[in-house]
Amino acid sequence: MNKPSYLIALSLIAALGMPRAHAADSLTLDVDLRESARQLFHGHEVIPVKPGPLTLYYPKWIPGEHSPSGPLENLAGLKFSAGGKALTWRRDLAEMYAIHLDVPQGASSLDVTFDFLSPGAGGSFGQSVSATPDIVDLEWNQVLLYPAGAASKDISFQPSVQLPTGWKFATALETASSSGSVTHFKPVSLENLVDSPLIAGSHFKRVDIAPGDKVPVHLNLVADTEEDLAITPTQVQAMQNLVKQANILFGSHHYSHYDFLFTLSDNTGHFGLEHHQSSDDRSWADLYTTPETTLVGAHLLPHEYVHSWNGKFRRPAGLATPDYNQPMQDDLLWVYEGLTEYFGNVLSARSGSITPAQYREALAFDAASMDKRPGRSWRPLQDTADEAQVLYYAPREWQNWRRVQDFYVEGELIWLDVDTKLRELSANRKSMDDFAHAFYGMDDGSYVVKPYTFDDVVNTLKGVQDYDWRTFLRERLDSTKPAAPLDGITRGGYKLVYTDTPTEYFKAYEKVRKVQNFMFSIGLMLSHSEHDKGTVQDVLWDGPAFKAGVGPGMKLVAVNGRAFDADNEVLKDAITAAKGSKAPIRLLMRQQDTYLSFDVDYHDGLKYPVLTLIPGKTPSLDDITAAH
Repeated sequence: MNKPSYLIALSLIAALGMPRAHAADSLTLDVDLRESARQLFHGHEVIPVKPGPLTLYYPKWIPGEHSPSGPLENLAGLKFSAGGKALTWRRDLAEMYAIHLDVPQGASSLDVTFDFLSPGAGGSFGQSVSATPDIVDLEWNQVLLYPAGAASKDISFQPSVQLPTGWKFATALETASSSGSVTHFKPVSLENLVDSPLIAGSHFKRVDIAPGDKVPVHLNLVADTEEDLAITPTQVQAMQNLVKQANILFGSHHYSHYDFLFTLSDNTGHFGLEHHQSSDDRSWADLYTTPETTLVGAHLLPHEYVHSWNGKFRRPAGLATPDYNQPMQDDLLWVYEGLTEYFGNVLSARSGSITPAQYREALAFDAASMDKRPGRSWRPLQDTADEAQVLYYAPREWQNWRRVQDFYVEGELIWLDVDTKLRELSANRKSMDDFAHAFYGMDDGSYVVKPYTFDDVVNTLKGVQDYDWRTFLRERLDSTKPAAPLDGITRGGYKLVYTDTPTEYFKAYEKVRKVQNFMFSIGLMLSHSEHDKGTVQDVLWDGPAFKAGVGPGMKLVAVNGRAFDADNEVLKDAITAAKGSKAPIRLLMRQQDTYLSFDVDYHDGLKYPVLTLIPGKTPSLDDITAAH
């Protein structure tokens, strides 16, 4: 990829020895979070400098977010001074994340003050809500500037944080000293600082999930209420099993200690963001107290934990950039995210977070979702990775035609395909467990990034079991065939079928996600949330509802003349009644101020995905999910 002109200029500055901040000297960064309840974070930096032109960056390309998602719009109140005198500054016209200023003669340090306006609603990842009256989640990349001309690993920071009185915190950073509500951390590289988020709150619990191990692993919980911290002994045991099963799978670890930073709140964003020695995980408040939420949310922590190996230690070369303002290339996200999805879900079953039956129910849902992706007829899976930086923020309307981050779920199917193929070719002597040892099992304890390429993946697979893996993978990545890659399921002894009864997982998914999912029957998804009940979230492209004229954003008012309420069964009853009938299902919709009527010609009844055993075939899928 060609470098933009501003990067060429900055490279010349570094090469010619023009003035800039010393990479060898530590920058100090003090972050005041005492006003986090009203979404205000206050920052103060002291940057060692020499007189002359200086360029500072605000982090733009955020690891794990795979996109130029640094929330620049929320950086406010920016002021610079040197020797007590205010300095003028100018934003770069080509790169909005770069700030230019001139350091006066005699100045050896630059004072920077600013506010970060933490989001109060909406957004994804770090652009979502990160603070409540009882919780704050801090991503350091949001509250710092760093000098151009040096790699992130070569810039040293001395960070500190001030919290509301009485709050407790967790982070992978090591504490240097504490006084009152202020904690100073040991000096750390910019790379490791950004890789070490912090959570804090008035309701906090820390659980040892590697008791007796030489390498500590802890689960740190913050919540809006004390009740939401009520993790059970069985759930703790599953987390302890996760650590053991991951170490068996990979045969190594790549951290000196590990901290799950788990936020349980209905008032923050929900996502997981991986780091080497921790993960920033945010989920529903009742994750540990409501069985349906426990089931649907069970995959999050195993997924993010696997990322310590896959995505952080072993990282695609296009994502292993020297700083946070170099563009990333997402073409291998089907490995980075897809293989993590596969290993994470397998470890969920092996650890006992879910049962093997629940694993199969979730896999059936994922497989059916990818099999009902008409967009695969024009967009190959590879392109969903290539365009990930855009697709992460795409609207959810028409997702099945647009395709979005399908490299997660379809990536999971591809890696199941690989696993079962390895077992078939080797008469069950080799599997993806052997790949995991070969690809991640080196440099035990090191968290120095080891980049990889597509060829490295192919060659490692070939080393495990000789086969034309390049063609095998490319056929699946570049395919525009209408059907999803389900060979891993059938080779594993099961087949995807549809019944008129939802599985335990399907019912839990609808309840937790607040949707009614008819994508596998009449071809539409309805919202069940309080503010937009009955609103069509998506319509299956070329499905029955689509052919009738239904579109996303419409609100269902009545079915066959009966008033629709998201709490009643009127639509389900109509779909069931239409089976074997010739009469259409009549939907009355409201779109803005207009009422529209649609006749849906569908007569195959309710359909819910499930995996059933193939008679006479050995279910190797059961071996894959068995604890080791």
